[in-house]
Parts: sequence; C-alpha cells; structure tokens
Amino acid sequence: MTRTPLPPLAAVRVFEAAARYGNFTAAASELGMTQAAVSYQIKVLEDRVGASLFHRQPRGVQVTDVGARFSDRMTASLDMIADAYAEAKGTTQGMLAVSVIPTFATNFLARRLGRFQLANPDIAVRIEVSEALVDFNASGFDLGIRGGRGDWPGLTCHKIMKTAFTPMLSPALAASIGGVSRPEDLLKLPILALSDPWWRIWFEAAGVKAADVPDSSAQNFGSQVIEANAAIAGHGVVMLTPAFFQDEIELGLLTQPFDLTCDDGSAYWLTYPESRRNAPKIRSFRKWLEGEMATFDS
Repeated sequence: MTRTPLPPLAAVRVFEAAARYGNFTAAASELGMTQAAVSYQIKVLEDRVGASLFHRQPRGVQVTDVGARFSDRMTASLDMIADAYAEAKGTTQGMLAVSVIPTFATNFLARRLGRFQLANPDIAVRIEVSEALVDFNASGFDLGIRGGRGDWPGLTCHKIMKTAFTPMLSPALAASIGGVSRPEDLLKLPILALSDPWWRIWFEAAGVKAADVPDSSAQNFGSQVIEANAAIAGHGVVMLTPAFFQDEIELGLLTQPFDLTCDDGSAYWLTYPESRRNAPKIRSFRKWLEGEMATFDS
C-alpha cells in the first residue's frame, strides 16, 4: 500500500517547537537554529499544507485553527517516534518528569521513590508538586498523578486508589472532651474546613442530622498535608484519607476515631498522553507504582 506523502520532517520538527513555545526565537534556541532558519522552515511547511499555520504578532506567534489541529497531532507523533527510537536503542531517555498533587507526593511518593530509583538507576526522576492540571504538550511532563474521575480527554488514566476519607484529630484534642465515641461528639470540637463537601457526605453516612451541623465556613486549608499538620497541632478535626497518614497514627500524632470511611466517587489516577503509552520509562514507572500500591493500605 502506498503511503500518503509525508511533509518535510525537518520542517515538522521546527513547527512543533514553534507552536509549543508560541515564539520562533524560543524554538530556534531549543533547536540550535537561527530565527531566520525557523521562519524559512515554517514557510516551507505552510506552502506544502496550503494554509497559514501561525498568526504573526508583535511579540510572538499564535497558531491558527489549522495550526492548532496540526500541532496536537505532530507533538503526539514526535513523542511516539522518540519513544520508539529510545526503545530500539535500549534506553529510557534518562529523565522522567512527574507532576503530582501535594498529599500524594509527600505522604506516598516521597517515602517510596528511592525504591524506584534503585530499581531503575538509568532513569532520573524530577517531581513537581502542584494542584494544577498539567498540559503535557506545553510543559514537558511525562506523567501526572491527579485526583478526580479519570475522564480527561486525550489521556490514558490508570486508577491508583479510591479517595476514601474519614475524620481525624490529635489524641490530645479528643481527650479534651473525654474522648470521641459518637459522631455527634465531633460537633463539640472545632471542625476545620467544614465547607469541604466531604464533611456533608460523612456526617450523612454517620447518621448525623444536617440541622445539627454548624454552618459551613469559608475556611479552606488546601491540601490534606496542611490540614493534617493543623490537626496534629490540636487546632481541630479534619477530614483525611487515612491511608496517607498511617505513620502519624502509629506515632500517636493523629487518631481515627471511627472505622466509617466514605468516598465521593473520585480517585487518584496516573495519567499521561495516549501517544506515550508505550514509552519505556512510563511503562517502568507504571509497573513500579502498581507494585507499590499492591502493598499499600488503601
């Protein structure tokens, strides 16, 4: 079967970099070319496509509608070529960049990542902690670990663990009211981040009437790590995922007064672009993470 004619691959590589940066100068710097050479390659590609790929602007360029569609496909295609080349060479491309939400990063990944490095000494891992959803095409990240429903378009998503939650507090705070034996006892104590919808879900499951729960405050601590530290300091009761805080429970810093845990249908997911599913370094990390989760109390 005759293959459909391909565009000049050198021009495609230049175009992909320029679209990613939105700037010919930045693309030239990455590729070790002059800006004039970048402009020439883009012009060659536009002539072949028969349409403008960029709107030229005073401070950079912006892809046209045609350019945007072309750019997404070209980025994925170049990633696949790079991965196939690395696999053929028997290498893993050295650096694995992972964007991770805070609690998973500090209370799971940081405590275990050394085992991945020992098992894969040829892969250097770079971790960035962020709540933001990463744009894989623009950011250079290989993987993301996110909380949600796992329904992000264009991404392969592997469920790591469900998002279970239950109230936790310091033993000293519990002792200050003679102990916490009934869910209603929590209402005698400061409840941190009561505006978190997890509280409503848990109180309802525990049989506490909504009318008995005080009005929600706008207080918001952000990540579970921050809330857990506030609870350890004795400032109030917080809603946490207990699997992430087993060490704190064993050390007597936190206590989980009730076995009841709830979930809201969300989970933690390992995500990456569909085009990268066969990348050797991504396969290595995914296999390692699956093994770690098999022994993790989730």
